[in-house]
Amino acid sequence: MNSEWSLDVLYKGFDDPKFSEDLTSFEKKAKELDELSKTLSHENEKEDLIRIVKALEEFELLEKHLSCFGFLSQSTNTANTKAAAAIDKVATIASTASKAMAVFSRYISDMKDLNSYLDCPELCEYKYFLNDIHESGKYLLSEDVEEALAKMNISGGSAWEKQQSLLTSSLEVEYDGKKLPLASVRNLAYDADKEVRKAAYEAEIKSYAPIADAVSFSLNNIKLQVITEAKMRGYTSPMDMTLHQSHVSQKTLDALLSAMQKYLPVFHKYLKRKAEILGYENGLPWYELFAPVGKSATTSFTPETTKEYLVNHFRPFCDELADMMEEAFDNNWIDFYPHKGKVGGAFCCNMPFVKQSRVLTNFDGGLGDVVTLAHELGHAYHGLNIESHKPLNWEYSMPVAETASTFNENIIMNAVIDETEDKEVKLGLIENQLQDLC
Repeated sequence: MNSEWSLDVLYKGFDDPKFSEDLTSFEKKAKELDELSKTLSHENEKEDLIRIVKALEEFELLEKHLSCFGFLSQSTNTANTKAAAAIDKVATIASTASKAMAVFSRYISDMKDLNSYLDCPELCEYKYFLNDIHESGKYLLSEDVEEALAKMNISGGSAWEKQQSLLTSSLEVEYDGKKLPLASVRNLAYDADKEVRKAAYEAEIKSYAPIADAVSFSLNNIKLQVITEAKMRGYTSPMDMTLHQSHVSQKTLDALLSAMQKYLPVFHKYLKRKAEILGYENGLPWYELFAPVGKSATTSFTPETTKEYLVNHFRPFCDELADMMEEAFDNNWIDFYPHKGKVGGAFCCNMPFVKQSRVLTNFDGGLGDVVTLAHELGHAYHGLNIESHKPLNWEYSMPVAETASTFNENIIMNAVIDETEDKEVKLGLIENQLQDLC
């Protein structure tokens, strides 16, 4: 089993002739979208809609192939200049289509009888997609302004995001006489030794000093762009824009936050008790937030044993999910270990256009890493279930995205707790679950 993922299903590299061919086709499709936007007439709305959807599907497929390859390549090596150049090139080409996209959106939002066209085979699966565009028309700016925003974003919010990612992923932390990647030092927050946890935290905080101003500047400018765009589009606030784009109502958000507020005293009680167990009298220091309580499970996992553990536990629940997990481990979907230049944390990138996903993690062999993989493979299972959807229906909101992954976490943690007979180990596992929820 390889410890690094393979992206060969997309391209063999940035020098792959197929990559150059698709980049040229993508540029051509962007021009075709522009040409199509100039031919629309409300006299032939149904035919125009079918042409728009077909052109957008072709454009979307090429963009997904190219952008996923660039993003995934850069995620494991933020110093990869070819990846950075490719990402910029794809973004630049995509921005040239933004004016046409605005024309399409305006055209659809101006339709008086949109729903009368949506029962035909070419459009019936896009009822929600097209109606959403229709209802969002009030937030559209002029075609020229939409184009300018898209192009300015490349050197604006998007560029600041890349700088923040580069600075944090390439940061080395001086710890115990060695230089370690930031992700490796962060993993020490779970160490059984109190002095290790404290020293690692202090080393992490100290390491931020040289990049603190640049990271703050990046984040502030990303948010300033969001605030500016929200005002320009006529949203009452950035929150209003986010809710609209996430297909979540204010009422739903308020219900979620109210539930959290209601249960905060429970978590306060938990944190105070954890502080007492660890020997603190005045609350829990931040660097002890992830400290293990009880007896840690002594099992140290490898990618091979993690695969066996996950497949065995998910097989009784769903064969399709277990089969997908086996494929992920066997066919190089996962990039496991931390190293310099690799982004921190974990994520899953769905690629329904090739019927696969890619999972990045910073694996250290602990139970938490197994839970993380269960979570990310939940996202991959979500990807499996959208493979049969139309290309323009592949996007989904964050509340939907986190459903399968959180469900997977619960399955694996509940199973581990139920199977453990040692009371001290069981306590440690329950604390681990509370810690994640907290």
